[in-house]
Amino acid sequence: MSSRVTTICRDLSELLPAAQTACRLLFQECFKAGIKNIFITETYRSQERQNYLYAQGRTRPGQIVTWTLTSNHKSRLAWDIAVGPPQSLYDVTTLNRVGAIARKLGITWGGDWIGSIDRPHFEVKANWKLPAGYKLEGKLNVPTNSKGQVQLIVEDKKEEIKVTQAWNPGSPAMKTETENFIAQAVKEGIIQESHLKDLQNGTMITDRLIGLYITIQQRRSNK
Repeated sequence: MSSRVTTICRDLSELLPAAQTACRLLFQECFKAGIKNIFITETYRSQERQNYLYAQGRTRPGQIVTWTLTSNHKSRLAWDIAVGPPQSLYDVTTLNRVGAIARKLGITWGGDWIGSIDRPHFEVKANWKLPAGYKLEGKLNVPTNSKGQVQLIVEDKKEEIKVTQAWNPGSPAMKTETENFIAQAVKEGIIQESHLKDLQNGTMITDRLIGLYITIQQRRSNK
């Protein structure tokens, strides 16, 4: 017997791009819903292995594990999952929760099939796309055994906020006081006259004005 028929593939990269993205999105949304103890049990499956599994419980001893010879596993569009501790391997409650999330993402869940219910099974069509309002976020760990946990690491991107808007005084009196303050600093030789002109013609920006104030105060205190 060929070892290929008994070897289980759990590699996401063996799936078509649409299925890879759909699987990752499903695990991401499960993580966000608090479901972290699920893991991949099989992705791609050759026709030879599909035939071998189909024979189980029919022409070969064992319990029936598949109902078809044309599974989407061999089309690289399907994946199976299971549940890790403390729940049982195929805990119905957990799989039902995952199935409900899959429906929202446009992913076909075997638990919705009539007659041949297959709760651990998920699949998509080759033209599946990310549904509106969803995206892959950060670095996602998709476990392939019961010892792993789904993890999502999202980097905290803090953007530096720069104040670039023109200075806009709240009143004419404030504008006059500020101009007098800058004009006096020009007379003292602390700053150049160009700063006063920029203030008067409205091209002075707030962060520059604050910098000038600090410079003037520091130089006056050092005299």
